[in-house]
Amino acid sequence: MHGKCVMQKSNRTTLSFFHFHICHSMPYVHTNKPYKSAIDALDSMNNHIILQIVKHVKNEPIVYIQTHNYPDHDAVASAFGLQHLLRELGTVSCIVYEGEIQSSSLRTMIEELAVDIRHVEDHDLTKDSKIIIVDGCKGNKNVTDLIGDEIAIIDHHQAKSPDDVRFSDIRPDHGACSTIIYGYYRDLNIPVPRMVATALMIGINMDTSLLTRGVSEEDIRAYADLYPLSDLRLQNSILRNYIQTRDLSFYRYAIDHVEINDRAAFCFFSDGCNQNLMGILGDFFLSLEEVEFVALCAKNSESVNFSIRSERNEWNASFIIQELLRGIGFGGGHGDMAGGIVKNLDLFDYQAFKVKCRSLLGLEGGVAA
Repeated sequence: MHGKCVMQKSNRTTLSFFHFHICHSMPYVHTNKPYKSAIDALDSMNNHIILQIVKHVKNEPIVYIQTHNYPDHDAVASAFGLQHLLRELGTVSCIVYEGEIQSSSLRTMIEELAVDIRHVEDHDLTKDSKIIIVDGCKGNKNVTDLIGDEIAIIDHHQAKSPDDVRFSDIRPDHGACSTIIYGYYRDLNIPVPRMVATALMIGINMDTSLLTRGVSEEDIRAYADLYPLSDLRLQNSILRNYIQTRDLSFYRYAIDHVEINDRAAFCFFSDGCNQNLMGILGDFFLSLEEVEFVALCAKNSESVNFSIRSERNEWNASFIIQELLRGIGFGGGHGDMAGGIVKNLDLFDYQAFKVKCRSLLGLEGGVAA
């Protein structure tokens, strides 16, 4: 059905069960005091960000859930989980993205779990269309400012909530956006279907590198709760089969051209390499005993893409990529992984990039930034 959502509104009663459930952590209920009565609990429940969003869009025929421009497993899983949750609460939504889906394992996940995600060009958004951004933030260069009204942001990256967005839930301490989405199900006592549980588990595993990177207690709790609910066979298949034979030439190039010294690895793909594969290659080099920091970059068309990985707290990947690209591009992410882009090739010089990066790391061969 070109340009139309196939999701239907649920007949589920959406508010009656709230009288019987008090959640452990309520987004935007800023109090450490115990509930004095069931009425206090219900008032706090009604202040939950998801219920506020549903109330805000109650007269909208469709709400759009937007991922970042080159969605990964966590972005798609988060959008898929949110879509089902909204449907359970009586709101129809469509998942959209700008850019392209680069990962073959992500395409497999989308197909196997029947995730209805479509390029924004397949929809006719207007200035009044309501948009919820997941796993990204309005104003970030990897989140296109679509036609419409961005009403909410749900993200786990280091970001500042824009003043013109009505609702925001930004938790940079979480390893995956999927963990935040699962928390909404738990808060509202809504069962997680098998397909959604599987997607969220994949999102958590991918963004935390199998619970080894940027993991919080909430990520572990979500993992433990979702594990018995998910399709483990499908999940494990997608987690294991994340590259194709055609990707091996990029491994060969990277191994032949990587420069490793002082526990830092650098490589420039002059003939191109997509962002998803660069992240995988970054993790590959980080698995070497002698490497604690990886900086990869690739010339793709008229732009240069960057992927950063770090195992040292003092080598904050998000800070470093922002400093490296200050004035010539943009970037961001987490302390242990980040990405960026320079859209003007004339502004990029690989040797100067390495020198500045080594300087930021405090290594020999760098100059004052």
